[in-house]
Amino acid sequence: MKEPQPRAIHLKDYAPPAFRVETVDLDVDIREDHALVRAKLEIRRNAAGPLVLDGDELELVSVALNGKPVPYKVTEDKLTVAEVPDSFTLETVSRIVPQKNTKLEGLYATKHGFVTQCEAEGFRRITWFVDRPDVMARYTTTVRADPKKYPVLLSNGNLIASGEGWAKFEDPFPKPSYLFALVAANLELLREGNLSIYVEPGNLDQAGWAMDCLKRAIAWDEKRFGLKLDLEEYKIVAVGDFNSGAMENKGLNIFNTRYVLARADTATDVDYLNIDRVVAHEYFHNWTGNRVTCRDWFQLSLKEGLTVFRDQEYGADTYSRAVTRIQEVRSLRANQFPEDAGPMKHPVRPQSYQEIRNFYTMTVYEKGAEVVRMQHTLLGEEKFQAGMRLYFERHDGQAVTCDDFVQAMQDASGIDLQQFKRWYDVAGTPVLSCIACTKSSVVTAWPSWRLKYRRIPAWNFSSPSSVCCMRTTSAPFSYTVMV
Repeated sequence: MKEPQPRAIHLKDYAPPAFRVETVDLDVDIREDHALVRAKLEIRRNAAGPLVLDGDELELVSVALNGKPVPYKVTEDKLTVAEVPDSFTLETVSRIVPQKNTKLEGLYATKHGFVTQCEAEGFRRITWFVDRPDVMARYTTTVRADPKKYPVLLSNGNLIASGEGWAKFEDPFPKPSYLFALVAANLELLREGNLSIYVEPGNLDQAGWAMDCLKRAIAWDEKRFGLKLDLEEYKIVAVGDFNSGAMENKGLNIFNTRYVLARADTATDVDYLNIDRVVAHEYFHNWTGNRVTCRDWFQLSLKEGLTVFRDQEYGADTYSRAVTRIQEVRSLRANQFPEDAGPMKHPVRPQSYQEIRNFYTMTVYEKGAEVVRMQHTLLGEEKFQAGMRLYFERHDGQAVTCDDFVQAMQDASGIDLQQFKRWYDVAGTPVLSCIACTKSSVVTAWPSWRLKYRRIPAWNFSSPSSVCCMRTTSAPFSYTVMV
């Protein structure tokens, strides 16, 4: 029997969702050999057509529309309700088996309990949902588990009620489903004010550095970007079985222990530096990725490229700007340049994909950060910050595109960036020739520089020379670009 061929998804085919979910009331009851998930969704029609929800390895128990049974069709990955009004409440009950979830997406078991990973499409492994980033809803979550085995119960937002074996959380901010998080585990707690770091038993003595990094990142973001911590509680959970490096779920970051735990007698300087940068990166996502998120997965660099740029600037302001920049460029040349020159090259904003997880790449992250850095160089710090403020004023609580970000920069600065947007849509690394031309035979005369593209991507476009040139001395110089 032939395996089904993966279907390509194209950016040009994007359409807004037919239905929007306003609120989600989720009840997750973790039992000995399975979990029972009750979901109550307040849904509003956005376009004509049936209601189609995504699912993956869910055993559907019941479906009700406005409190009454309703006809439906269910397949392995879709739940379809053909006849629905323009505004309604849909309730589903599903059974999942996180104890046997080897995909490590959705809700799955770890050594000391259960955690979630929902980016990019893991939420559909928890309950039936319109599982796409442009559907943003407010969540209320109740977590239930054996209090003796799993005394720590967590989810996004603020704790509003609790009892033995259960806890209820309310997240005041709308978020896409990929930012949903849930934890039920046996963990130890390091707490300072409204900041909490949860670690597995026996590791509490190694969490202090991560707490220092978090406090430093919060202070830096408020000082440099004017972005304050917007939550009553900010929680980090570190477990050794977490499949990703770290995940920026709103208010409940989940980390692999390698990016949280450090002790002077066992960790290297590089370990300490990596923890600092990753903790900062995930915190910075609180605004660039969570408060404003990507409309679709083609816009992944909107949140990742921008947040990498922000954590690079944090590193430069915290340590040595020159050394930090050299390290970043060395990594770019060693890892992203070969990717951009090989068979797997792709634009910062891909035009199609078959599996979105294949695009969590150096190009989307690090080259995406360089595209943001070029805008910062063009505009300067003052106008770039004005563009950031306008970006949040326009799009707070929305799911938007890379073009929306550039447009905010253009409108705030008065600099035409329409042609610049094309940087997001082309693969490859431009290469320049640089020739020094002195206007005098006097040795001390400052040279001018003539730059010429030796290799350029598929189409010609002007690139601001100040973005492409690196001054190696304090000497003034002039230049022209030959395209």
